[in-house]
Amino acid sequence: MNIQFKNTRIKIIPDVYEPCEDSFLLAQAALSIIQNSEKILEVGCGSGIISASIKKNTKARITGIDINPHAAKCTKENGVEAIHGDLLSCIKGKFDIIIFNPPYLPTEDKERTSDWINVALDGGSDGRKIINRFLEEACHHLVENGRILMLVSSITGIEEVRSRMISLGYYVEEISKERYNFEELLVIAGTIVKK
Repeated sequence: MNIQFKNTRIKIIPDVYEPCEDSFLLAQAALSIIQNSEKILEVGCGSGIISASIKKNTKARITGIDINPHAAKCTKENGVEAIHGDLLSCIKGKFDIIIFNPPYLPTEDKERTSDWINVALDGGSDGRKIINRFLEEACHHLVENGRILMLVSSITGIEEVRSRMISLGYYVEEISKERYNFEELLVIAGTIVKK
């Protein structure tokens, strides 16, 4: 299957999350704030739709990382350098922007499956398990005044995520939001406040 988005054609392979509203909203937000020359990392790159559209429409240098080996392969096939790894555990260096569309659906043990699509969706019992890990790790991989750009859903608890970011020292800004049938999606930027 192929998807066309922002002058970019993306091929989707099996076992990879198919981009939908959340991916497109985050991609639009990223494109609106990129200044062209930044060094960018996309965590949970999936099909590579966000990274590939950034590569096609800006001069930014972008790399993707995904825990799903099929997703890392798909991103590479869509023309973006990608690494197979878990969040930021195998990343060295610092970035101007780190983008993340996290698994945010609250998922109980009995609901979990062993397939790769579950990994792209499963946010733990409150939907914030992976988000919290990411927030704690990301600050160590940002240049001074670097930012994270993350998608958050009302299903996960936007205020809870915002409060967690503030408690970790992030200055939080709302970049964009959209309401869909059963949820509100918000793209938030977080900059570490120097103490």
